[in-house]
Amino acid sequence: MNHDIKVQPIEPGQLDALLELCREHAVYEKADFREDGQVGRWHTAMFSEQPALHGWMATDNGEPCGFMTVTVDFATWSAKPFAYLDCLYLREPYRRMGLGRAFFERLREFAAAHRCDWAEWQTPPDNELGIGFYRRMGATAKAKARFTYEIEGLDLS
Repeated sequence: MNHDIKVQPIEPGQLDALLELCREHAVYEKADFREDGQVGRWHTAMFSEQPALHGWMATDNGEPCGFMTVTVDFATWSAKPFAYLDCLYLREPYRRMGLGRAFFERLREFAAAHRCDWAEWQTPPDNELGIGFYRRMGATAKAKARFTYEIEGLDLS
C-alpha cells in the first residue's frame, strides 16, 4: 500500500471526520462518548479569532487516520502557560508508523509558539501502547487521580 500521509491543522470541512475519530477514540479508551452538537462547538472553538482549541489531523491519501487536539492552560505554581494535550488518537493500522512522532513535533512547535515550557496530558492506565510511546518520547508520568465534577442545574446550551 502506498501511503501519502500528511499531518496538518484541522480544517472546517474535517469536523465530521473528527467526530468519527472521537467515536473510535472513546471505544479504544473504553469510555462513554455522547454526541450532542460537538461539531458546531468545535467550529467556534477552533476557528474563532482567538481559538480555544487547536487541532491537527493525519490523513493518508486524503482519508483521516488520526488526530491531536491541544489547548493552552495556565499553571498556578509556576505562573506560566503550558500546552494541554487533550486528545491524541491514531487508527490501529497507522500506529507504529511514526505518526505519533509527527504529532509530537506539532505539539513542540505549538508549545514554543505559545511560550509554553511544557505539555501535560493523561491516558488510561491500561493504554500500554500509548504509555510506552510517551516514555520513548521522553515523557515522565506523575501519579494522580483524575476527578470529574459535573456542574448540574445550568443550561449551557
